[in-house]
Amino acid sequence: MGIVSRSEALRLAEEADLDLVEVSPNAKPPVCRVIDYGKFTYERTKKEREARKAQKKVEIKEIRLRPKTTEHHRGFKVKNARRWLGEGKKVKVRIRFRGRERDYPEIALEDMKEIAEALDDISEIEQAPAFEGRLSMLMVLAPIGSSQKKK
Repeated sequence: MGIVSRSEALRLAEEADLDLVEVSPNAKPPVCRVIDYGKFTYERTKKEREARKAQKKVEIKEIRLRPKTTEHHRGFKVKNARRWLGEGKKVKVRIRFRGRERDYPEIALEDMKEIAEALDDISEIEQAPAFEGRLSMLMVLAPIGSSQKKK
């Protein structure tokens, strides 16, 4: 109908026995429609529900290590992380410190670096290794997107 005055729009809605609904209030001028308001709200909630179903939920898995973890044991953990990353899940790598282990964070950083290098073909570092509190160091790895895999 084009740009119509407010009183004219209200009169048209009353004649059609429907409601005048403001669809886009931020537009200049605001966009309104002459429709049944109940039907409008029902369709809007239905669209929101469908959008929520379509959302992809990213699951986060975690592997926990200590600075004294052996190479063999770390290999099992990295193998599990590789499988999870292949499934499209994010992986948290946490190294927990006990006692005087806290005084040597460079050991944990070296372990984190080795894990990241072992998984760099299928993952990227989303959060760099950093202390989380005083007792643990955390790094988050995310799977490489499908667009980067093709390259």
